[in-house]
Amino acid sequence: MNTLTTAPVAPLLEQLLIASESAWEQDSELSRFWHQLDKNQRQEMMQGKTSYIELYSALRDMPLAVSRETGKLLYMLARSNRAQNVVEFGTSFGVSTIHLAAALRDNGGGRLITTEFESSKVAKATAHLQQAGLADLVEIRTGDALQSLSHDVPAGIDLLLLDGAKGLYLDILRLLEDKLRPGTIILADDADHSPEYLHYVRNPASGYMTVALAEDIEITLRLG
Repeated sequence: MNTLTTAPVAPLLEQLLIASESAWEQDSELSRFWHQLDKNQRQEMMQGKTSYIELYSALRDMPLAVSRETGKLLYMLARSNRAQNVVEFGTSFGVSTIHLAAALRDNGGGRLITTEFESSKVAKATAHLQQAGLADLVEIRTGDALQSLSHDVPAGIDLLLLDGAKGLYLDILRLLEDKLRPGTIILADDADHSPEYLHYVRNPASGYMTVALAEDIEITLRLG
């Protein structure tokens, strides 16, 4: 038994994951917006450092949740290295945040700093964390993560999750790099949309060891 598999967290996560899956299956405004773009426009929105604002504004009402498997993986990674300091880029409605905070609870406590561009999503994520009984472990910072993560981030980050605008992955990593300790685990979701990031962490001279899982997840270890 653990926090992730018992009430109130387990039923809440199931509810949120089902809602996320359903939202993406429906003929939503987002679906119509996405399909009116050609391939190059979609790629630019996913990878670009400026056009992501338009994309994430269009996604303000959509749950951008990690998959069930990725959520469990996050919990396992945070438990395996006994994480106490966790940073997350991209909260959305709080599914990944709940998985990470549950791991902190089961590790005996800690601090999770997470970021979200859309203030409306911050309100929903906050409510979900309170419902899960995990809000005391989490600080949500609203707005541009390059600004909100530029101060008051503890040294010795144990785990970093990158799951916001893909074009900013490398910028966020470099912003936090001097806060990473040897052994820090970095998980980048949908990393295939961030070629600059992948090129950097896959270069041995950068000080990382990294491996791709499935088609879109990159797990990276800070070596020194």
